[in-house]
This record gives sequence, structure tokens and C-alpha cells, in this order.
Amino acid sequence: MSTFSYIPHTEEDQKAMLSALGLTDISGLFADIPESVRMNRPLDLPKSMPEVELERHMQTLARRNLDLSQVTSFLGAGAYEHYQPSVVDAIISRSEFYTSYTPYQPEISQGLLQATFEYQTMVAELTGMDLANASMYDGPTALAEAGLVCCAQTGRNKLLVARSVHPEYRAVLQTYASGQSVEVVEIPYLDGVLDLDELSAACDDTVAGVLVQYPNFFGAIEDLAAINDVAHKAGALFVTSVYPIALGLLEPPGSFGADIVVAEGQSLGNGISFGGPYLGVMAAKHDLMRKMPGRIVGQTTDHDGRRGFVLTLQAREQHIRREKATSNICSNQALNAIAAAVFLSYVGKQGIGELAEQNYHKAHYLAKRLGSLPGVERVFDRPFFNEFVVRLDRPVAEVQERMLTGGYLFGLDLGRYYEELPNTVLLNVTELRTREELDAVCDAWEAIR
Repeated sequence: MSTFSYIPHTEEDQKAMLSALGLTDISGLFADIPESVRMNRPLDLPKSMPEVELERHMQTLARRNLDLSQVTSFLGAGAYEHYQPSVVDAIISRSEFYTSYTPYQPEISQGLLQATFEYQTMVAELTGMDLANASMYDGPTALAEAGLVCCAQTGRNKLLVARSVHPEYRAVLQTYASGQSVEVVEIPYLDGVLDLDELSAACDDTVAGVLVQYPNFFGAIEDLAAINDVAHKAGALFVTSVYPIALGLLEPPGSFGADIVVAEGQSLGNGISFGGPYLGVMAAKHDLMRKMPGRIVGQTTDHDGRRGFVLTLQAREQHIRREKATSNICSNQALNAIAAAVFLSYVGKQGIGELAEQNYHKAHYLAKRLGSLPGVERVFDRPFFNEFVVRLDRPVAEVQERMLTGGYLFGLDLGRYYEELPNTVLLNVTELRTREELDAVCDAWEAIR
């Protein structure tokens, strides 16, 4: 047999291994798997190619992909094209951050721990909450983890989630809940926001938490004060999933009494990409500190009175008794959290306010211009931040294909997720869009009619 593990097995190698196992062919390795679940046919793979030919083939496939340097994007729906200061990559690319993992030994991890502590502090300030944790996977799993915190805190096993929450977030919540015997009930929306009457009717003393999005999936601004009153009146916790950039303009959920605030932190200095890595954000009131998953970095002093940082709370089963663990979350999103911390430090309070205002005004400019054109109408008459929904007079897929030919990534087809919203598209505008681009996409719509 070959001594080089990176060289594919030859027929002689396979025969030698099967002989050592006392088998005549490879199918014997799967004898314990029931016949009914086996794939009894060869894999449908193309013929092998010489290396040069394969490289050219892969390059041809790669050229079919378009990135945001090649198209003008109006697609958001949870992943946003925002300004990324060069200082972010410059700092997180340093080896002490880029290669670090879990800071088990605080005496040699002070830089990473301090950066995480600063991140937690800024998240708490941004969301208006008492404290924040670190090392959450992404926005959807952060929402699901928050739902489980509600159940652990209240001793109840029912969650109410607004249907105006991102469909993928709701799907992840359902997956988490199904393994924990937690019931998830979806509350319908009315004119693009949570139906408060439906919420009031469903929210009783069996409900552990009420989960909403702010701004919601349609870009509309939910009435957090009213939702908070309904939730707390029933003894349930109130969870809000936020868009961090919007908090530069909108009142933070903590001001309305939210118990837990979660978010997808991609918009804070993390590059848009196909699925990640992204950053789950979670902040909460002080009395929920010991129920939060992930880890919390705290500030202390050493034997000589010098300031230092340590992992104060680690509530996963690797660190404490399983029956007391709040979650089995065990990965580490520290690099993404540091990127968010660098971004927030760089733009500052005034900068994030200006950033949010640009998003708001540019989105409203496009909404007004598009809404004045034939064949386009606004669907929801609600205040919004930088995303809005329009209905077109023809199938969205057809419009998107023709727009893409002209160099425009024209939003998200909502009909894929909401059957009651055919021919509607969710459009996003960030600070990176120019007036010329906003006018040009309107001209492009008129050109394809």
C-alpha cells in the first residue's frame, strides 16, 4: 500500500484493505445498514478530467457567479452590504486575534479577553440592556437560544413568535424547540406588523416568551412598547431581534422594557458572504445573566491590583454540571465579535447615527420614486428603516432576471416565503447606494416594462 495518505487508493490498495478485514468487496462495509435506506446505484458523477482541463472547467463555473463588485445590490433580508472600514481587517488580521480560539488561560489571553469585554460593553450600550455575552453562532440561533432562556426562566414551554420575523429565523427556532418539547405558535401580521389583537388573545400564563423583530422582516417598525405590555402582563419575557445599524436611529429595545435582545452582527464590520461566518449577538437584563448561553467576560484585578479580564460565566455543559447548563453552544465567534467591536469603536456614536440616517433617507427616496412609477405599489403603509415591500404588475422572477442582466440585484421575492404576497419584492437600500444608482434602477424598471 502507498505510504502517502494524500494519494487516492489504487485497486491494489482496496484489495489489501478488504483482505485484512476478511471481506470480498466494499459493500460488506455497509452490511449493518438496512437495505431499504441504501443508495443502490453508483454516484452520478461526471467523468474525471486532466488537471489542466479541470482547472479551466472550474474557472468557467466560477465566472457564472456575480459578486457585489459586479452588480448593484438591493438585496438585504438579513445580510447587508454596508461600509467596511479598512481598519477592521487590519486589526482582526493580526495573529493574536486571527489565530486565537477559546481563552481558557486568562493569563495569556488578556488581549482577546479585553477585546471581547469591550465588545460586550458596546453591545449593551447599543441595545439599551444591562449586559451582553459572546460566542453566539449567528442571528437565527441567537433568537432560538433566547427562546430557550425564556423557557428556563419562567418554567413554561410555549413561545409566541411574530410571523413578521425572518422565515429562516422562525425555522431555526422551531428546530431548537422541537428537541426541547417547546411549543412554538406563530402570531399573524396585519398591514406588515404584528397583529396586537391576535397577540393579546394568545398570550396567557402558559407563554414563556414573545419574540419579534425590529425592524421586522418587511422592514416595518414594530410597536415594541405595546408588545412589551402584552408579554409582561402575562408573565412572559419579551425578546427582540434587532438590526444593529438601525439602532443608530431607532430607540433601543431596552428603552421599551425588552428582557433579551438578539441580533445578527454581520452588518457591524463583517463582510457579506454566502452564509457566513456571521455573528450572533445577545444582550439581556441583569437577572437573566446566569441563564444566558455562551460566555461572559468580566473585569477584575490581579494579586497586585492591576486590571485584568477573565471568563466570568461559562454556562455550557463542558464547564458546569449538565443539568445546570443553559446550552451546548461551544463554538467561538470571537473574531467576528472583535470585527464588530473595531467597527463600533471606529464609527463611534455619532458615526453610527449618521450611518443609520443615510440608510433611512436613501431607502425612503427609492421607495418614493419607485412607488410613483406605473406597475409598482407599496404594500404596507408603515414606518420603515431601510427595507420596504413593493408589489409589481408581473412575476418577480421575470423582473429579477431582466434586472440582473442590467446589473441590478433586485431584492428578495417574498412569494417564496409568504404565499399571500405574490408578485412582491423586499428591497433594501444601504449607505453604499448613490443617488445615481437609485435613479438608474428606476430607469431600468421603466425600460423593461
